[in-house]
Amino acid sequence: MIPGIGSWLTKRAILTPDKEAVVHGEKRLTYHDLNGRVNRLSRALQGIGIRSGDRLSILSVNGVEYVETIMATAKLGAIVVPLNWRLTPTELTFILNDSGAETLLFHPDLLEAAGKLKEQAGIKEWVVMGPKEMGGARACEQLMAAQTDDEPIPDRVPDLDTPHIIMYTAGTTGKPKGAVLSQGASFWNAVNLTVALDFTSHDRNLAVLPMFHIGGIGLFTLPMLHVGGTVVIQRTFEPAGTLELLESEAITLFFGVAAVFLFLMQHPKFNGQSFQKVRVVMSGGAPLPVSLVHQYEGAGIMLQQGFGMSEAAPSIATLEKDLAVQKAGSIGKALMHVEADVVDDDMNRLPPDQVGELVIRGPNLMREYWGRPEATKESFSGGWFHTGDLARMDPDGDLYIVDRKKDMFISGGENVYPAEVENAIYELTQVSETAVIGMKDEKWGEVGMAVVVVKEGQSLTGDHVLAHLKRRLAKFKIPKSVVFMDRLPRNAAGKVLKNVLREAHHNNEEGRVCE
Repeated sequence: MIPGIGSWLTKRAILTPDKEAVVHGEKRLTYHDLNGRVNRLSRALQGIGIRSGDRLSILSVNGVEYVETIMATAKLGAIVVPLNWRLTPTELTFILNDSGAETLLFHPDLLEAAGKLKEQAGIKEWVVMGPKEMGGARACEQLMAAQTDDEPIPDRVPDLDTPHIIMYTAGTTGKPKGAVLSQGASFWNAVNLTVALDFTSHDRNLAVLPMFHIGGIGLFTLPMLHVGGTVVIQRTFEPAGTLELLESEAITLFFGVAAVFLFLMQHPKFNGQSFQKVRVVMSGGAPLPVSLVHQYEGAGIMLQQGFGMSEAAPSIATLEKDLAVQKAGSIGKALMHVEADVVDDDMNRLPPDQVGELVIRGPNLMREYWGRPEATKESFSGGWFHTGDLARMDPDGDLYIVDRKKDMFISGGENVYPAEVENAIYELTQVSETAVIGMKDEKWGEVGMAVVVVKEGQSLTGDHVLAHLKRRLAKFKIPKSVVFMDRLPRNAAGKVLKNVLREAHHNNEEGRVCE
C-alpha cells in the first residue's frame, strides 16, 4: 500500500528538515516546522471529532493555514471542501449541504460570511484560523497549542485511494457538482508535472491563484511539497506585489490564468527583470491570446500554455517551452500519465486536424461526482472522461482547443455556466425568454452577455436585470451587458442558436445594450 500524501511532510521532515517549505509574508516555515504544525492541527481536528471520511470545509484567502489544512486532512483521511469566498451565502450553503460538511474552518477576515453559513447550513463546529476566539467560534491556534508535534494516529490509515478533496464545479443544470479527488489524483498530478517541467527541490513556486480552486492547490503547491521545493504564497493576486515577489523571492515557477498575465503586462512596473530567474511561466484556466504570447516573447519571457480541469487535479496537457511561440494557441501534448484523444459522437478516433470532443483517462482523474451517480456515469461513458471541449490534434500530436461543447465560458479564470445565470433571470416575471452567451473581452478573456425577450405588455431595463442578479450571484457570473430582442433564434427542435446570437451581437452591434 502506498501511503497517502500526508506522508510527504512526515518524510520531508526527516530528509530535508531545514529546507524552506512555505513562505507567506513574515512567516517562513521549514519542513520540520510545517510538519509539526500540520501534526498539531491534525490532532486538534481529531479533538473536535473529525474522522476518516468526514467532510471539513474551509473558507479562506490564501495563506499558510490553507496548506496546513489540506495536509492535515490528508494525514487523517478526512475530506476537505474548499469554499469560494466570492460566492454568495446562498451558493455556499448549497455546497455545504450537498457535501454534508458540518465543520467549517474560516479566516478571521471572513467572519461575517462564516456566521451566515453557520446559520443557514447547519454547521455544528466552526473554528477561526487565528489566535483568538471570534463570534463564538473557537480559535484554531488555541486548539493546536494544546497538542504535541507527534504524528497523529488516524482511525483508518489513508492511502492513495482515499478521497481527499471535493472540488465543486458549476454544473450545466445550474447546480454545482463536487468532483471527488483522491489523494492519488494529487500524487499523479505531482508526478506528471515533475516529469514534464523537471521540478526539483531547488524550485520556488509563487502561488497567486486562489487555493479554493484546484489551480491554487495543484499548480504548483502540492507538487512542490512532493519534491521538497518552496511555496511562496500571495494572499490574493495584486500585480505590483506579484512582480515584487517574483524578484525578491527568486521565484523559478509561476502559473497564472490569462488575465493575470494581461494585468502584469499592463502594469507600469512590468519588465523582464522580474522574471529573470523564473524558468517556467505558464498559463491555463482560460484561453490564452496568441498576441499575449508574442508580447511576453518581446520582453524576453517564454509564456507556455497548459490545460487542465478540476476533475483532473488539474493537469492534462502542457505545451513545450521551445514551442511556446511557434505553436502559440496549442495546449501541447497530454502529460506522461494521461491519455488524450479526439473523438466523434460515437467515440471513434478522428484523424489529425479534425474537430471532435477531447476525452481523457489516467490515474489523476476524479473518482466521481459527489452524490451524482448518473452524472458520473455520463462523464465516463465509453471508458474515457468526456471533457466537454471541442479540440483538434495536429499531425505532431499537439492539441488545440477549438470551442466548448457545452455552453460554459471562462471569465477571468472563473467558470461561468449560462444555465445558472439564465435560471436567475427567469425569476423576473417580466422575462419571456433569455439566453446567456460568452463574448470575448480584452480584460477578462470572456464576459457574459444576457439576451432577454420581455413579455408583451411588460417593461424591463438592463439595470433592473443586473440589480436582480447582483443579489443572487457572485460578481464574476453577472453579465457585463444586457441585450433586448423581440425573439430568440431557435432551430427546428426549439433549441436556442447561441452561435447565431454571438455573431449577431459581436461588438454589441444589435439590440439595446446596458453596461
